Amino acid sequence: MNSVSEIKTAAGGLVVSNPGILNGTPVFRGTRLPVKILFDYIAEGLTLDYFLQTFEGITSEDAKAVLLHSFDRIVAELQR
Repeated sequence: MNSVSEIKTAAGGLVVSNPGILNGTPVFRGTRLPVKILFDYIAEGLTLDYFLQTFEGITSEDAKAVLLHSFDRIVAELQR
């Protein structure tokens, strides 16, 4: 069993890393879907709508929030 201290969250709790789920791979909260798949789809030129149709458990709002959080992190890094 995993300790609560081993579970980490990001993007306002939308992303969870739990050693007991896919060895700690960051996933969308409440799923076993790695967040990296969203970025892979976008990088391959697939649409957000196609991603959402493929993975019905993810809401548009959550996917967009993760993307915006990533952009905010880039901006913050550049402002250092």
